[in-house]
Amino acid sequence: MSESTAPATAGSSAPAGVVVAESATARGRRARIALRGLQVLLALVYGIASALPKLIGHPSAAESFEQLGWGSAGMYTIGALELAGAVALLIPVLQSVAAMALGALMVGGFVVRIAVFDGQYAATPLILIVPLALIAWARRGHNAELLRLLRLRV
Repeated sequence: MSESTAPATAGSSAPAGVVVAESATARGRRARIALRGLQVLLALVYGIASALPKLIGHPSAAESFEQLGWGSAGMYTIGALELAGAVALLIPVLQSVAAMALGALMVGGFVVRIAVFDGQYAATPLILIVPLALIAWARRGHNAELLRLLRLRV
């Protein structure tokens, strides 16, 4: 058996340029776990830190929406969208779509922060867009399954 096709063992290292199936599987498993952890973390951030204050009408959230001129209706709407996105990040068939929707919400949040609040905390939505884009791209395979499920219902 040549060196490039020899099976990997626990103590051996593969020649340069050779992908060993066992290490690729372990690396892929670690990547999937890390991505899932990121999704859970973002779901907690959106559900607890962002949506909850809006949905309970916390004074800090209410003040911002009054300053925008959107009032409580806008506050509850954005809170509900964030909570829905947080939950959907944890549902396999909805993960990619949820990340894209939350990313779009963050683009809106960035624009509002720049236009109305003179850039105060404008970096926060931009920072959150990065992991959301990663999740949307990494979980994009679920979009075909979602479309298939939607077609079955029509």
